Amino acid sequence: MPDMRGERGAGARRRCAADELAEGGGGVRFVVAVGGRPVSAFVVRFDGIAHGYLNQCAHVPMELDWQEGQFFESSGLYLMCATHGAIYAPDSGLCVGGPCRGASLSKLRIEERDGNVYWLPESPYEAPAG
Repeated sequence: MPDMRGERGAGARRRCAADELAEGGGGVRFVVAVGGRPVSAFVVRFDGIAHGYLNQCAHVPMELDWQEGQFFESSGLYLMCATHGAIYAPDSGLCVGGPCRGASLSKLRIEERDGNVYWLPESPYEAPAG
């Protein structure tokens, strides 16, 4: 396991093996703390890059996935809120269709290295206690 104390990887939290994220496929859910409160988050792969977001629609803060870890709509090109039908660009989190057009998902800092995907906590998204 690489040393996570270096400047670039300080506080990094392993979320999954890189090969667990298929292009436009299932995501991996995890929990972050926002103001001390646990909030669902996820990481997915799009255009060969891992992207992470809070699992909350920009319209109303409900979880996006229609089944656990299923965030993409059928074409695998957009993230979709199962409750509100909002459509998001997977690389930026920008809502490109639906009730919150122009708003964005809350993006998390994700890094991929050594065959693993890491979340790098930074304010206001922190590692949960415990």
